[in-house]
Amino acid sequence: MTRRGPALARAALRGAAAGLVGTAAMTVGELLEQRITHRPDSHIPARTLRILAGRPTDNASQYPLWNHAMHWLTGATLGALRGVWSATGIRGASATAAHTVVRLAFDQTLENATGAGAAPSLWPAGEKSVDYLHKGVFAVVTGIASDRMNPPSLVSTAGARSH
Repeated sequence: MTRRGPALARAALRGAAAGLVGTAAMTVGELLEQRITHRPDSHIPARTLRILAGRPTDNASQYPLWNHAMHWLTGATLGALRGVWSATGIRGASATAAHTVVRLAFDQTLENATGAGAAPSLWPAGEKSVDYLHKGVFAVVTGIASDRMNPPSLVSTAGARSH
């Protein structure tokens, strides 16, 4: 494992960069969608991060930098995970599908555990669809970038026949 550690760290760093690329693509998509649908900005990411940081959450709309910080930190963090996946052979479309679910679950876990947001089962169907679409864009772009930056150099065959 000691030889794998530095390679995993490099893959995570490259994955974090890929996550930032995915976040940029998702952000552009959200801005375009909001221009068309006139959907307002969500302030739940700001509330979530402020709760985690022990800061007041009233008037979360007054904290756009907190919103951006949560948005970009989440992208980099989950990009790092995707980088490790890419390097260890968890790649391509199936990894992207799984990564979309991870992104949605990560957001919902933090938002609901902190009390900053409501469960998706309570959202209008249209808002749920839009959120899923944007998180899918994040996962697709992050996955493409990560798979290109991280060759599958740490694929292990140990346990391939354990089932």
